[in-house]
Amino acid sequence: MNTTPPRALLPAGLRSPGRWAVLPAAVLAGAVLGGGYGALKTPEYAATSYVIVVPAEKADPAGALGFAQAYGRVATDIAVTGDAQVWAGVTADTLRRNVQAATSPDAPMISITARAAKPAQAVSMADGVARALILNSSHVAGSTGVKVVQFSRATKPVAPVSPSAPLSALVGGCAGGLLGGLALLVRPKRSAARGEARHSRQATAPAGSASVPSPAAAAHQAEAV
Repeated sequence: MNTTPPRALLPAGLRSPGRWAVLPAAVLAGAVLGGGYGALKTPEYAATSYVIVVPAEKADPAGALGFAQAYGRVATDIAVTGDAQVWAGVTADTLRRNVQAATSPDAPMISITARAAKPAQAVSMADGVARALILNSSHVAGSTGVKVVQFSRATKPVAPVSPSAPLSALVGGCAGGLLGGLALLVRPKRSAARGEARHSRQATAPAGSASVPSPAAAAHQAEAV
């Protein structure tokens, strides 16, 4: 009958009770850091304005989709060169960093999403960029054959889109637990490797010293002969 206790099947590093304290400590540290980040970080609000590209009279309707893709790529550039920063009340760098435009492969529609610390500011930024696109398209409608019109104005957000403090604490705790578990799995292997290397050096040291006599012993043997 096998009388080996179950805990003997674990590595020596994991059988140490004190080593398991790393895991709850890592989870607690990650939760505290994540929750603190979520509580101290300024909440962000997002507002989205929609515009649509329509063909002008006697223009190819299929060209509207291609121009929608083009306008979506240069939306922030047009807004910066236009009056969007004046209408939104922010700088050009703020528009570049906090406004994103997305297009649809099936419809000539552009969504303009702005993020800001205040809900009203996010609405102003999204509508300001949309207004700049509409104004720019009207200036070049004679050569492009399309124009941009407002489809839906941005609505004031009622809740932030940034993660809350409890959610940040949960994510931080999971990350801390993962790092703590990896530390428990990796460290015993390194300790065992160092122990085996030290044991092998101790085992080979007497054999090596016996095969090579010291200078004093060699001189004594010469005199005796």
